[in-house]
Amino acid sequence: MQVGLDGKVALITGSSRGIGRAIAESFCAAGASVMLSSRKAEDLAAASEAIDGNTAWTVANAGDPEHADTAVLATVERFGSLDILVNNAATNPYMGKTIDIDVPRFDKTVAVNLRGPVVWSQRAWAHWMQEHGGVILNISSIGGLSVETSIGVYNATKAALLHLTRTLAAELAPGVRVNAIAPGLVKTDMARALWEENEAAIARSLPMKRLGEPSDIAQAALFLCSDAASWITGTTTVVDGGALLHASLGG
Repeated sequence: MQVGLDGKVALITGSSRGIGRAIAESFCAAGASVMLSSRKAEDLAAASEAIDGNTAWTVANAGDPEHADTAVLATVERFGSLDILVNNAATNPYMGKTIDIDVPRFDKTVAVNLRGPVVWSQRAWAHWMQEHGGVILNISSIGGLSVETSIGVYNATKAALLHLTRTLAAELAPGVRVNAIAPGLVKTDMARALWEENEAAIARSLPMKRLGEPSDIAQAALFLCSDAASWITGTTTVVDGGALLHASLGG
């Protein structure tokens, strides 16, 4: 099976590091042109320089609707199309019981993790995909399929993102496919507080005996955004090293 993206153009939010950057690297290696997007210009410039492929970058806060419009238009202007949108950017400004969260941090979490994918998808649809078709991929989390009392609001937004994926898939078919990936615990800076001090113990508890790497998610993203997945829409692909299986067995 050939999995390639020759001639495709992708816009990836939160792509200066972590999972987003790994997806950008895999897409470029598969022949795509990629517009990188995140909040910090210096990080984007460094990522663009390091990635082997045809990239450009635009500064954008994924929770700002105006930035979404600017980034989509910049992608179409720079590369001539927008075939793939990856809603990867996320935030988790609060750890603790959901009942105790303050309104500003609640609103920020929802604005980036849920409203953001809605708005970025709207803009991609309006400026390109409604007429030309395309693929939207939402990066969710296995937290959206489980319960963790320390990050309940984050997980609630990720659960909502999975439902949004199914809704958009129904609305935008057949021209636009919409799918999601639910990663398990991946070794990224954003998740560092969850794994850094207990990596070995967590790895031993997983069926696959290791934590995830950003490249594990990137390979799934490459498949779902390629023509090899042309009959797949409205689905969630879990990439978690067996974490949910472990939980279901009472581990």
